[in-house]
Amino acid sequence: MNAEKTDSGNNHDVPVIAIDGPSGSGKGAITERLAGMTGFHILDSGALYRLVGYAARLDSVALDAETSLARLARDLDVAFLPNSEAGQPLSICLRGEDVTWAIRTDQAGVDASKVARLEAVRQALGELQVRFRKPPGLIADGRDMGTVVFPSANLKIFLTASVEARAERRYKQLKDKDIDVSLPALLESIQERDARDTERAVAPLKPAADAIVIDSTSLSIEEVVTQIVTRLKKEIDTGVFQQN
Repeated sequence: MNAEKTDSGNNHDVPVIAIDGPSGSGKGAITERLAGMTGFHILDSGALYRLVGYAARLDSVALDAETSLARLARDLDVAFLPNSEAGQPLSICLRGEDVTWAIRTDQAGVDASKVARLEAVRQALGELQVRFRKPPGLIADGRDMGTVVFPSANLKIFLTASVEARAERRYKQLKDKDIDVSLPALLESIQERDARDTERAVAPLKPAADAIVIDSTSLSIEEVVTQIVTRLKKEIDTGVFQQN
């Protein structure tokens, strides 16, 4: 994917905070906290890949049918809606239906990783993601937000954690929603996904050269947010980060 084309557009001057990292590192919770503090819009790019995989199953499209999947991605009818329940993720709607938890299953994660390897799908979703960049600003949560989709982001965070901690977090999240899951199987799935995401030829998972790397293994959400806000204030004070 051409980063310069992806990051361009009429809203190029709208500020962006890019938060990248592997599954279960806490990106979603951190993104929502920051959005609440700044009033910025949210882009959950990982959900887009899950939605493509989910839509593919709904429409009986093979997960290696790159052209058909790219068409699905380009025309994806998705909406991110605020959740009135504290501590819960954004409500995600596909074609007018709430699929928030349907796309959070282990299978949906595996499907997302498979379609994410396809260049045509990433190109189509890259173009879609850029359209989320609207005033007053955007917090983009994903795996290549700071490296590919928004390389000119004003602040780039790479959030990580041990695979054990990430598996336990996802296990608790799913069990709280009465979704049956095995912790050992979840751990293995996350390890396999990490390998696919970091080793893929197209937009591999890695920190941007100018990203701030935060290991959240032993940190609370509040502690991570504090670190990011401290850096954000520094960027604003030095004029690097301009809020419109």
